[in-house]
Amino acid sequence: MIIDCHGHYTTSPAQLTDYRNAQIAHFEDPSKPEAIFAEISDDEIRESIEANQLKVLKDRGADMTIFSPRAVAMGHHIGDEKMSKVWTRTCNDLIHRVTTMFPDNFIGVCQLPQSPGASIENSIEELERCVNELGFVGCNLNPDASGGMWTGMPMTDKSWYPFYEKMVELDVPAMIHVSGSCNPNFHPTGAHYINGDTSVFMQLIQGDLFKDFPELRLVIPHGGGAVPYHWGRYRGLADMMKKPLLKEHLMKNVFFDTCVYHQPGIDLLFKVIDIENILFASEMFGAVKGIDPETGQYFDDTKRYVDALDIPEQDKQKVFEGNIRRVYPRLDSALKARGK
Repeated sequence: MIIDCHGHYTTSPAQLTDYRNAQIAHFEDPSKPEAIFAEISDDEIRESIEANQLKVLKDRGADMTIFSPRAVAMGHHIGDEKMSKVWTRTCNDLIHRVTTMFPDNFIGVCQLPQSPGASIENSIEELERCVNELGFVGCNLNPDASGGMWTGMPMTDKSWYPFYEKMVELDVPAMIHVSGSCNPNFHPTGAHYINGDTSVFMQLIQGDLFKDFPELRLVIPHGGGAVPYHWGRYRGLADMMKKPLLKEHLMKNVFFDTCVYHQPGIDLLFKVIDIENILFASEMFGAVKGIDPETGQYFDDTKRYVDALDIPEQDKQKVFEGNIRRVYPRLDSALKARGK
């Protein structure tokens, strides 16, 4: 199998965006009508998936996507925690409908109801609901609910520990994924996403999180941000801080995906990072949707880049499937239950 570990429902029916806009408008001006979620039919969901993610997934030779709500629309910095809880549940329920309708091609990962200043412990209930009731296999965890202002504590702070304890109990990983940016200095996908990935990796170097949680698994997307390109810098900083070698300090618990949109970037990722720590992903219909004028191929057709690597087939299979099933054991169990 070829599994894409990083997909978002970026083609959801218009009713979802309309509802969100009405929700925000009412929060900003309570005299405006309360938001009412217009029903989305199964046919509308089917059309939004079959003509988009599913078609391209098959056209590019993959089999399954680990699917979550649109990341930039999580909007944890918008409104308050009560609003975030309602919005989050709505988005996760819609993902569940997709995975129920297309169980062979999509499996869920949940958004969390994070909000600036709110304890991450308050997100445990939604994680449990999505994993235990909806069959989701992981979560997207935002290290910066303030949307580019970075007002919270680093992810190694003990305030995060109750959530990590629940992750370990449920045996699910988290993909580290920021949402939109309200800071004009940081373009959401071009700067804020990469900033988030890189910042969290440095936080992990500075801390000792995996001494306390040796079974915790974190996926840093977008190829690890700036980390592979500056691997020597991070090894050197770890050494200066008297930390263990990165392969012992972090890399038994941290994984990077292949959302890197050119061949030289993928070549570098595979040259620097151990094959056991790389998971196939495309973030299809995500940050970069166009065709590369230099190659004539879609930027986000990342399978093409992995296929072009001069590495053993068994290593490619680890990246396409084996590593993902190991990092997402609930996915592995679900597939085995279907004879896969």
